[in-house]
Parts: sequence; structure tokens; C-alpha cells
Amino acid sequence: MISVTRQNCGFTLIELMCSMAIGSIILLTAVSVLGSAGDGYTRVSGGMAVEREARAVIAQLTSDLSSAMFHKNVVFEKSFVNWSADRIGFLSLQPADAQADADRIGDLCAVNYYLKNRTINGKTVRCLMRGFHDSRQTFAALGSDAVSSLFAEQSAIDEPIAFNVVSFEARPKSRDASGRWVDWMRDDVSGPAALDLHLVIARRNLAERLIQPGDWDSVKWLGNPSDADRNKDLEIYGAMIRFGNHETH
Repeated sequence: MISVTRQNCGFTLIELMCSMAIGSIILLTAVSVLGSAGDGYTRVSGGMAVEREARAVIAQLTSDLSSAMFHKNVVFEKSFVNWSADRIGFLSLQPADAQADADRIGDLCAVNYYLKNRTINGKTVRCLMRGFHDSRQTFAALGSDAVSSLFAEQSAIDEPIAFNVVSFEARPKSRDASGRWVDWMRDDVSGPAALDLHLVIARRNLAERLIQPGDWDSVKWLGNPSDADRNKDLEIYGAMIRFGNHETH
């Protein structure tokens, strides 16, 4: 009679521990890869959203400025804060569909742009605002020599056209005798030839940390303007936009 010895097959404790260690490494690697992919997607999608918003702003400014009419009371207010917060206001020819039917008596309207902190869902958001006066109000102001009033802030009706705007710089330019761009001077009654526009917008991951009004000027969160092009959380856009009609009114 042949005796057969049965051997129990299984894993030793050391083998189990090694398997668990290898599995943990694989799991951690997978999580890291997925996390990096998610962060990359967030950065790309956030950048695309900011770019769409910036393009929309530049398109609106281009539309308004390309049909601009110079007036002695035009507003080109240069800011002197750490991050630029310029104000501009000018007269502009606007199509009928841009005006309310009841207040449209012509094409000449008034437009102004400025930065404003607004509270949205309990946090402060810095917005680029666009103010607008229809032709009826514009002609009334022209008739009473009160054009400057057209460029005053109207908190109740002005509309934000961009959110999370860190800096808005719009500097009027003209050409010198050699054709170079120089700063426009007020005594040039023909008006500026163009506006040199620079827009800095915070990406979403940075904007979510800017909660209080002071955060939007904080070196801690934003750094210095001179380093903006090296800040991965900021998007910078620039354009030289023609200032339409230079005739004096």
C-alpha cells in the first residue's frame, strides 16, 4: 500500500505582506496619476474659460472703441495702485439693437468701463463693469453740457462683463512724427489714435482664495505686477485697439 502525503498549499505571512506592499504602491501610483490628470484638466479647462472671457471683453471693447467719437470730456483715468484699475469713458456710435427702443433717438451713446468689487455668494469678486447710456440720455447731456455725468458709476444698472479681473489697464496712445506709439496728451484735441489694453485675470483656483476685498490687492496672493507673467495662476491679455473717429465735438 502506497502512502500519499498531502501538502497544504498557501501563502506565508511574508508573501502576503509583500503582495500587500506591492498592491499599495500600485494603488498610490494610480491615485497620483489620476490626481495629476485631474489637476491638468482643471488647469486646462480653467485656462480655456478665462481665455473665452478675455476674448469676449476684448471683442466688446473693440466694438465700442472702433466707433468712438472724441469729446473734450472723455475719461481716461490712470490708476496709481499696485494693480491697475483704470477708468475710461467715451462716446460711441451704437446700433439700434444695442439700445432700448424707448430711449433710442440716434446712434450716439455713452460707454464707460471700470473695476468694481461685488459680493457674489458671500465672497468678493472683482469685476470689469460696463456702463451704458442710450442716445436719448446722451443727447440730453450734450445739450446741457453735462457729458461728464454720462461716465459716472451707476451701481444699479452697470453690468459686469468679466469676473475675477485683477487688473484693467487702458492707456490712450497717439503716434509721434516718426510713427512710434507715445502717450496721448490732453492738449491733442484730435483725440487718441488707440488704446493700449492690458487685462489680468485670476484663474479659478486662485480666485476661490480671494474672499475679502483686500485679497484682490494682496501681494501674498497675487505677488507683484512685475512678476505677473511668471505667475501660473494669472492670465495676461493685451491688445492695441483703434480709437474710432477723432473729430472734436
